Amino acid sequence: MAARKTSGKSAASPNTSGEELLEFYREMLLIRRFEEKAGQLYGMGLIGGFCHLYIGQEAVVVGLEAVAREGDKRITSYRDHGHMLACGMDPKGVMAELTGRAGGYSKGKGGSMHMFSREKHFYGGHGIVGAQVPIGTGLAFADKYRGNDNVTFTYFGDGAANQGQVYESFNMAELWQLPVIYVIENNQYAMGTAVTRASSTPELYTRGEAFNIPGEQVDGMDVLAVRDAGRRAAEFVRAGKGPYILEMKTYRYRGHSMSDPAKYRTREEVQKVRAERDAIDHVRDLLLTGKHADEAALKEIDKEIKAVVNEAAEFARESPEPDLSELWTDIYAEAAGGAE
Repeated sequence: MAARKTSGKSAASPNTSGEELLEFYREMLLIRRFEEKAGQLYGMGLIGGFCHLYIGQEAVVVGLEAVAREGDKRITSYRDHGHMLACGMDPKGVMAELTGRAGGYSKGKGGSMHMFSREKHFYGGHGIVGAQVPIGTGLAFADKYRGNDNVTFTYFGDGAANQGQVYESFNMAELWQLPVIYVIENNQYAMGTAVTRASSTPELYTRGEAFNIPGEQVDGMDVLAVRDAGRRAAEFVRAGKGPYILEMKTYRYRGHSMSDPAKYRTREEVQKVRAERDAIDHVRDLLLTGKHADEAALKEIDKEIKAVVNEAAEFARESPEPDLSELWTDIYAEAAGGAE
């Protein structure tokens, strides 16, 4: 299967119900409102360290989670809050971890980039650029070894696409026909460098050609296009045909992190994307034109989601800081068995 591009914005396909569109709308809006609140808490000094927001990229993870099955795994980089929420992690636990509180998913010790949920098969959040790619490949190897049909969604960005360990992972994944979907979230900028200035081959979906890995470029601002591409990729991988690459052409509205003023691009550029390509507005338009919801219903959804986010922020504020004894926990893992 050769690498290919896909077309632009989709209309609601006949197999997309109003209920599904509403669910996409809710999930993407939850991520955006959550990230907006996280930005506020960071500005208030309640979140320390680095904080990378997912605002603008919501359609990527929501569309792919729509095709995930129980047992599928996901792993990503430091821009990870959206992935946590999309796979069903509790906003309270995520926000508490962001603020370094004991009620967080890593007991307040991991912060923005290092929280996990074995229950939801979410394996991080990784701060080292590209480091999650070989780990995601290893997770897929485990499923191959166990003989199930689970898939690992391994997310990384356009900057990480130039890292050496990514190509080592591609080689092993194709050699061993591992069930992994490599999702390149191409938000156009690796920190402050445009992809066209950093990549000799800016069409990143072709990066697997040397390893015989098929790839596809997708409009990552269109949740329906993402879902459909994800379905094709998952069917390919679950059939035992090896890995698949999805390049999601998306865009982040904020800087690389909260400390980035993003002076490497113009305000007009960001406003143009917001006005013409916003993922949430696209679904909103489909809901309204298809008469699946009216303005009043969508306002009520926004109100409900803001209440969920405010509750998560309040939970984080009220949750205590970790006890000092936590410094000595979760350092070693006991392995079963021993020397013969």
